[in-house]
Amino acid sequence: MFRMLMCTAASAVLCGCATEAGRAVQDFFHPSKGHPSLATGLKQYENGDYADSAKNLQAAIEQGLARQERTNAHKHLAFINCASDRERQCRDEFRKALAVDPTMELAPAEAGHPIWGPIFRSLKASR
Repeated sequence: MFRMLMCTAASAVLCGCATEAGRAVQDFFHPSKGHPSLATGLKQYENGDYADSAKNLQAAIEQGLARQERTNAHKHLAFINCASDRERQCRDEFRKALAVDPTMELAPAEAGHPIWGPIFRSLKASR
């Protein structure tokens, strides 16, 4: 009986929950099509391989990502463009990220970055 109740509760969360926590659970059990490319792109970003990272992040977006994943991909594409002195493209990627999630914030270390921190703050303030 307990097992049946747990399965019913899990099904309710996975099938119809519109909360952020519910979406996170759904994303965990049903990763997006673009998730593998996103994971590869983020790993490449962390390793400093920005050209290949940008290719994989863009591919992940095109393959299809969940909302938070898409926001993260656009954010990292913005970082890559900012660091490469491509301010217009940096702003475009931050705009795309904010369009997906208007409540998006940068982590404290990201927000304090001298290049993209001020760009992000100006775009966020103009919304």
